[in-house]
Amino acid sequence: MSWRIANECAERRFGSAARKQIIMFLADKASDDGSGIWCSKGTIQRHTELSESTVKRTIIDFLREGILIETGRRHCKNGYTVIYCIVLERVATLEPTAEPDIQTGVTVDPVQPDPGTGSTVNGVRGSRWTPNHPKTIHKPPTRRREAAAEVEDLEAEKILAAYPEDRVRDRRTSLRLIAVALKAGVEPDDLKQVVKAYATESEGYTRSKVCFSDNWFKMRRWEKGFAQVHADREKAREAEAKGRASLAEWIQERHPLCRHITNRQIEDLIASKLVTPEQVRAAGLQA
Repeated sequence: MSWRIANECAERRFGSAARKQIIMFLADKASDDGSGIWCSKGTIQRHTELSESTVKRTIIDFLREGILIETGRRHCKNGYTVIYCIVLERVATLEPTAEPDIQTGVTVDPVQPDPGTGSTVNGVRGSRWTPNHPKTIHKPPTRRREAAAEVEDLEAEKILAAYPEDRVRDRRTSLRLIAVALKAGVEPDDLKQVVKAYATESEGYTRSKVCFSDNWFKMRRWEKGFAQVHADREKAREAEAKGRASLAEWIQERHPLCRHITNRQIEDLIASKLVTPEQVRAAGLQA
């Protein structure tokens, strides 16, 4: 653990709560020069309690942005773990979290209207409250923050709309709990898909088995459905890959069924380097 790296990262803005949480976890594992970080994405996900997709996407973004670099691999029981290094020079270029240091003017023989806390004038104790600190800045919400809040509210509304209407209770609490989950890094589409799956599954439930929306989100019952969502998504990806491989095989073998392949599918196969333009033309198709 390196306090130096942790302090450097703590004093910079990384763009979101999830990104900050992940970089602080990595900084906790780093040496003083930022190197020697080896922990799997599954470990990061378990300790930060963020979704697996959020952790993977954030690590990829950090690598692309130069905040992290891969320095090697470390063997483990499941194969290997990538060793990362936090690039301090890149972190130092990020926007600091500290407020700008605003210098106040100097007055001659400053007059304080009320005595400070604990002081007395002629035996009479002064005011209990100290004046506001001169460097305190009360900033109104920016348009960007207001827009982000509106987007989050809209996403929460869409997710709650997917919940069975006759079981929606305490809309304000339900929306607040959904917003908390989204701010913690839960993907809106994943949460919406889990809610829809629960609605389908519980369609014929009697009232004794019904779970109202405020309790459902409070108990984080959506977490149980994430495994199935990810499994279904992986199956869909595998099926898509298998279908593309079959189309590529038709083109390579100049199969008669090639004529059913659309131009869009041909472009996708060429972009994926499963076939070449020459193979497409040889099969009698337009590349």
